[in-house]
Amino acid sequence: GRKMADSGKGRSGATAGGKALTAEQVVARFNRLRQEQRGLASKAAELELELNEHSLVIETLREVDPTRKCYRMVGGILVERTVKEVLPALENNKEQISKIIETLNQQLQAKGRELNEFREKHNIRLVGEEDPKQPPKEGAEGAGAKGGSAGVLVS
Repeated sequence: GRKMADSGKGRSGATAGGKALTAEQVVARFNRLRQEQRGLASKAAELELELNEHSLVIETLREVDPTRKCYRMVGGILVERTVKEVLPALENNKEQISKIIETLNQQLQAKGRELNEFREKHNIRLVGEEDPKQPPKEGAEGAGAKGGSAGVLVS
């Protein structure tokens, strides 16, 4: 379930628009950020596999006579080429894939920072995780003086 504690007066989770997000909106946004992060990680992993395949084929073709026939799949069609025609194209593809992976990893780091900032701003705890800075149970001024947003529990 979800838990939301009253944080007293103060800027309880105020957004740029001045309206506070509800617990449901906070959870939905957090889950969307997590989904985006997983999508980036998944795409990066997929491209890492493709990069490894390119490396393997390139290493194999470097040992072969450049005039030897080889076949390459182009848009679902198998075409006959020579090693010397295919090798530069594969090396170029490998370089492009490396650049895309680098960009994805930068986006992944940025998404991770955004997720952590959002999590801290809205005091989000995952189910089964202990809250490191549990506010004092009694004394309204103790909880209210923080002026932070209410705690939200996410499964």
